[in-house]
Amino acid sequence: MKLIAESIQEVEYIVEEKEDGKKDMKIRGIFMQADMKNRNGRVYPLPVLQKEVKRYNKEFVAEGRAFGELGHPEGPTVNLDRVSHMITKLEADGKNFIGEAKLLGTPMGEIAKALIKDGGKLGVSSRGMGSLESKGGANYVKDDFYLATAADIVADPSAPQAFVEGIMEGKEWIWSNGILKEVEIAEIKEGIERDTRSRRANVDALALAKFFKSL
Repeated sequence: MKLIAESIQEVEYIVEEKEDGKKDMKIRGIFMQADMKNRNGRVYPLPVLQKEVKRYNKEFVAEGRAFGELGHPEGPTVNLDRVSHMITKLEADGKNFIGEAKLLGTPMGEIAKALIKDGGKLGVSSRGMGSLESKGGANYVKDDFYLATAADIVADPSAPQAFVEGIMEGKEWIWSNGILKEVEIAEIKEGIERDTRSRRANVDALALAKFFKSL
C-alpha cells in the first residue's frame, strides 16, 4: 500500500471561551473530498471515504485519540512528540467531509497557535494508506484505503505534486503482526524474484530427477 497525502488550502480559525475563562483555539473546514479529481490526480470514491470515516470516527474521534501533527510526516503513524491538535469532529456534508480540531497545549500545538495569532495562514493535509487504480486519466483510491489522520496542519497546503509524490516514491507500507512497516519496493521485488528463481530451480531439479528415473 502507498502512503497517500492530500492537502486542503483553507481552514477557519475559531476561538471558544470556556466557563472558566480559558480559551480554546480550533480549526474547522473541509478535510477531505470525494468523487472529484484533485490536483494530485487522485479520486476518492464516496463509498470508500464513507466507510473509512465511519471507522475513524468510531475508533479514534469517539475515543479522544484522533491526533494530528504539525508539518508533513513521512509515514502513516502519528508521532506523539509532534502532535499539535486533536480532531473532535468529522462529518459528511454531501461529498465534502467537514472536520474540526482543537489545538493542544503541546509544544507543536503552541507553535501552531502562535502562527495563527500572528496572522499565519495554515491548511490541513489528510494522511492515509491505500492502493491506487489508474483509469480515465486519474488514480482512483481503492477500497483498502486506511485513514491514519484526517488532518495534519501544514504551512504549504498548495505544495506541488512532486512534494507529496516524493514522500511516497520507492516505498510500500505493509501490515506485519498488527504493526505498519515500511518496506523498500526494491526489496519487495527482489524477494519475489528470489522466490520465483527458487521455485523454478526446484521444478527443474524435479524434472531432471524424473528424466533419469525413466532411463
